[in-house]
Amino acid sequence: MAKAKTEVKTNAMRILDNLGIPYEAQSYECREFEDAGKTADLLGLPHEKVCKTLVCQGKGKGYFVFVIPIDAELDLKKAAKSVHEKSVEMIHVKDIKNITGYVRGGCTAIGMKKAYPVRIDSSAEQLPDIYVSAGRIGCQLHLQPEKLREACSGEWADLTKTKERGAESV
Repeated sequence: MAKAKTEVKTNAMRILDNLGIPYEAQSYECREFEDAGKTADLLGLPHEKVCKTLVCQGKGKGYFVFVIPIDAELDLKKAAKSVHEKSVEMIHVKDIKNITGYVRGGCTAIGMKKAYPVRIDSSAEQLPDIYVSAGRIGCQLHLQPEKLREACSGEWADLTKTKERGAESV
């Protein structure tokens, strides 16, 4: 996958422009879903600065958006606690577009079909910059974590499973 120039702005880019939030868009040739790790490798991006966007449904049937590092795993108990739910579970891949307005691999917390509560893993808060999907497959946004939080009205939260001595703890 070679880098390509971004020609058409996504909804997320238009929202960032309207808010006056600086960002850099990086596009690459991609016809179908690639996981975030492979995308980071192909663009030469450091994994610790690349985040993925996950959508869950709570017991109360509401939807919640979680932004976590690509090499981390969402801790469903921590995620549920962060949005004051008893439990949350990942939505089915087939439902992503209907719920968010975005396709798998192009989902971003900025400019979803509806304004769902967003939580961003607190590990991103300490980074000078991060990369997230720009709202379509083949395009990433590079911006400051605080600006992402501002653009999606998100909140910081501890969301990922911790690793102890090579094994994940729950």
